[in-house]
Amino acid sequence: MREIVFDTETTGLDPLTGDRLVEIGCVELINRIPTGETYHAYFNPGRAMPSAAEAVHGLSERFLSDKPRFADKVSELLDFLGDSMLVAHNARFDFGFLNAELERCGLLAIDYARMVDSLAIARTLHPGAKHSLDALCNRYGIDRSHRIKHGALLDAELLAQLYIELTGGRQIGLTLVDEVAVAVTKPVMAEVLAEAPLIVRPARHFAPSAAELERHAAFLAKLDKPLWLDKPLP
Repeated sequence: MREIVFDTETTGLDPLTGDRLVEIGCVELINRIPTGETYHAYFNPGRAMPSAAEAVHGLSERFLSDKPRFADKVSELLDFLGDSMLVAHNARFDFGFLNAELERCGLLAIDYARMVDSLAIARTLHPGAKHSLDALCNRYGIDRSHRIKHGALLDAELLAQLYIELTGGRQIGLTLVDEVAVAVTKPVMAEVLAEAPLIVRPARHFAPSAAELERHAAFLAKLDKPLWLDKPLP
């Protein structure tokens, strides 16, 4: 099972009022195990960066001025996402910005049926507790000492570790049959079997011998009022 854990950084809180996506970071999981494959990009939002947003992620208007527009990178981003389930913390926020950018490009929005919200999972598991990414990393002993400011790829990597813990920890991958291995080896085995010679063996006969039938009858004779004799079978 392939899942993409992702995080975004933006110019503000509402894409419907003109706020834009400025960074996205994605981490690939297969069967809840990080593969090492990631996607990361900065985007020029084509607008000023509010000081409050810059204080959160540290991305200045000057830094983003020479970065590509979202439309220039959208094809490779969608290729990486594929049709996988998409995991984010407070996922409706990230989906809202991602879909707003896709719609600006004249592309279809990503179906919310693909959304997995780790915040909702955390609230179910730990009602009444703090559910920020920092608080949950502390709860599960995930090292975030290198996180000074928000960064999309760094936060996606932390979230990937957290999501694994929220959904059962690393032992979730200890299955008897690895789905990925099966997917890879199945066509190979089919080819091998197709080339293998067909061996036809004679049918085996398992009818009881006369001696076995005699012993069986002697055993039945020793039974005291067997149930099957009380009422004849239909």
